[in-house]
Amino acid sequence: MESSVSFKNINRIAIPAIIAGIAEPLISLTDIAVIGNIEKNSVEALAAAGIVGSFLSAIIWIVAQTKTAISAIVSQHLGANRIHAVKTLIPQAIYFNFAFSLVIYATTAFFAESIFSAYNAEGLILKYSEDYYQIRALGYPLTLVTFAIFGVFRGLQNTLWAMKCSLAGAAVNVGLDFLLVYGIDGLIPAMHLKGAAYASLAAQGTMLVMALWFFFKKTPFHLKLSLNINPRLKGLLLMAANLFVRTAALNFAIYLANAYATDYGKNYIAAQSILMNIWLFFSFFIDGYANAGNAIGGKLLGARDYRNLWELSKKISKYAVLIAFILMAICGLFYNQIGLVFNKDVAVLAIFSSVFWIVLLMQPVNAIAFMFDGIFKGLGEAKYLRNLLLVATFLGFTPALLISDYFGLKLYGIWIAFFVWMLIRSAGLVIKFRRKYLQKEV
Repeated sequence: MESSVSFKNINRIAIPAIIAGIAEPLISLTDIAVIGNIEKNSVEALAAAGIVGSFLSAIIWIVAQTKTAISAIVSQHLGANRIHAVKTLIPQAIYFNFAFSLVIYATTAFFAESIFSAYNAEGLILKYSEDYYQIRALGYPLTLVTFAIFGVFRGLQNTLWAMKCSLAGAAVNVGLDFLLVYGIDGLIPAMHLKGAAYASLAAQGTMLVMALWFFFKKTPFHLKLSLNINPRLKGLLLMAANLFVRTAALNFAIYLANAYATDYGKNYIAAQSILMNIWLFFSFFIDGYANAGNAIGGKLLGARDYRNLWELSKKISKYAVLIAFILMAICGLFYNQIGLVFNKDVAVLAIFSSVFWIVLLMQPVNAIAFMFDGIFKGLGEAKYLRNLLLVATFLGFTPALLISDYFGLKLYGIWIAFFVWMLIRSAGLVIKFRRKYLQKEV
């Protein structure tokens, strides 16, 4: 019987997860690239797309933590051969996500102007941000239900279904981006930024329809809602709540970075939008191995197989760091060409190129942090992840950003602060894992 931590088994989960993961930021990167090359007000449109994209990511990451909680609980019960115990839990968790998404929409869509004013957006950037968000926010229910279903897939040790859904969504988004943003003379009017928003909405709908098909056809679960609350729902929501707080702290750092960049001027926030979306792309890419750690780690914990859990951490660390170095090498080779994909403004490109090396340098550190993040989520260690992120954000990132701003480092300071943030996260996770699980391995 093949080991659950073999190269083949890890990559059977990780590679589809990588492809599925990069499909999400690929949608945003496509929006950024297409919008950044429109003929009129491209810098303002790019800045608006970056601000809204950051806010959307913040909200979705926070409320989509039920996906991770679902994955952890399903994988642990799978390892313990007790999958029947969570059959009523799954529909309850999915309907919770749907109801929560409606609340998020109602509390943000009508206050878009105030929200993006808090990002220091004004004038045309503020107007573009508001228009773009009003459309993108309609996708909350689509995305959050899809993510909950993806959590079920991952818990069942299958990331292939999520990959197929994400690739289809990305293909729809790319095609409609060009069609709706630029238009076709005499047939389809150019919709500019709004066109990109509608393209993203169509992509989210495509992914949901496909996810539901796999859910009903391939899994042992259903969507029939039981009035008897599953006893594990409380634990799932508690785990999700800890991850909510953690992700809120994470996104506070991203918000603060974008607010400062916006305050430095439109060229800075445009460059920051490119840098942040590339950073997120890399993060989702490396996160494929974190997803493997999440799924396999939860299953091994359920089976109390601590020896293989330790082996899993070593192997996935090696694979994730290797991926990080490959990404660094590719971007180093095409360093001056990458920025041109997203914008042609000379001032924006100069700022981007001067800072991009910091984003590349931190990738191996990111790899370790994201990989152990995934394992800890699979183990249900949400409380520790929450506390570590709070420390990294408020005792690491924020002071580093404020000091850098005081000395006028601008975007250099923002990314130095992110580097400090990731160093604290990776160190804290490695130390905790060694202390808790190394002794159990023997």
